[in-house]
Amino acid sequence: DFVLLDVRGAELYERAHIPGAVNLPHTRINAQTLAAYAPDTLFVVYCAGPHCNGADKAAIRLATLARAVKKMIGGVTGWSDEGFALTR
Repeated sequence: DFVLLDVRGAELYERAHIPGAVNLPHTRINAQTLAAYAPDTLFVVYCAGPHCNGADKAAIRLATLARAVKKMIGGVTGWSDEGFALTR
């Protein structure tokens, strides 16, 4: 089990995102916004694609808060390139 975090801004998330993803922009990741999740929750973060460093910033914030985190390489671009559909 894991929580898939789309760490882009709300506008981009609303345009299209990976199904099942929760929007939490990397700038808003802090102890308060994560309080609803159990301490052992694994977060998988992604952003727009390989040209975007938002997932890296999110992973650093989560790790600094002692949260388990993995980065989804490729983000939205990679997901689409593999032929998977986005939710709009």
